[in-house]
Amino acid sequence: MKWIGRRQSDNVEDRRGSTPRRIVGGGIGTLIILLLIWLLGGDPMQFLQEMPQSDQSMVSTYQPSAEEDQLAQFVGVVLGDTEDVWSKIFQNAGRTYRKPKLVLYSGAVQSACGYAGAATGPFYCPPDQKVYIDLSFYRDLQQKFAASGDFAFAYVIAHEVGHHVQNQLGILGKIEQVRRQVSEREYNRYNVALELQADFYAGVWAHYDEKMHQVLEEGDLEEAINAAGAVGDDRIQRRTQGYIVPDSFTHGTSEQRQYWFLKGFKTGDVNQGNTFAAMGL
Repeated sequence: MKWIGRRQSDNVEDRRGSTPRRIVGGGIGTLIILLLIWLLGGDPMQFLQEMPQSDQSMVSTYQPSAEEDQLAQFVGVVLGDTEDVWSKIFQNAGRTYRKPKLVLYSGAVQSACGYAGAATGPFYCPPDQKVYIDLSFYRDLQQKFAASGDFAFAYVIAHEVGHHVQNQLGILGKIEQVRRQVSEREYNRYNVALELQADFYAGVWAHYDEKMHQVLEEGDLEEAINAAGAVGDDRIQRRTQGYIVPDSFTHGTSEQRQYWFLKGFKTGDVNQGNTFAAMGL
């Protein structure tokens, strides 16, 4: 991906080296309260700020390597590109795109969705509208998932930003309401559709990013397709437990994830990403 020397987003929040404060009384109860505040239109961050916190201090003894700092710059460029693409798409639809923050952290982080460790992997938190990434996931992507290349990581970032797009379109809120009305098995199907749609949006981003910035180099698209397949539920379950349980899928199969990413990339048409209808939901 052609990215060196290009604009980086101003919306990257670097918390690497900081020890997150745990919220007193945190846990599932706090998460439910934060989610309710968000669904009712309130500000979860104000709630967090008003809660008492432990005396665990914020320390910064972390010394990132030159390679990691370069990766952080890469993340900033990719985030900037997502801002350009989605701002234009929303503008063409007569809407305003609210840019998400992207938090870089090391080891663990406190978000409006709770306390998370690096093993969680990259995630999007709807209540605070932030994407969270520990840069060690880039190494995991290469070593654990055999998905190397900078555009493979760009796909991951674009996928999480895709969840932010879903949030702005009101899709995440609707699916959260469905969660309280269906069985866990049925909700898994909705979650799969949600994740596949984020893959589709990542493909739409790649489509327009190439048109706007001419970023693709030879092999880039294959890197993203490989990454999409590498994080399929079937492939992960086969690798970790030796067998697959389709009813427990929450993100989709390798084939599904690759299909929807490619569909987004080939069409560039956000109206063709109704993964819920495609799954009969």
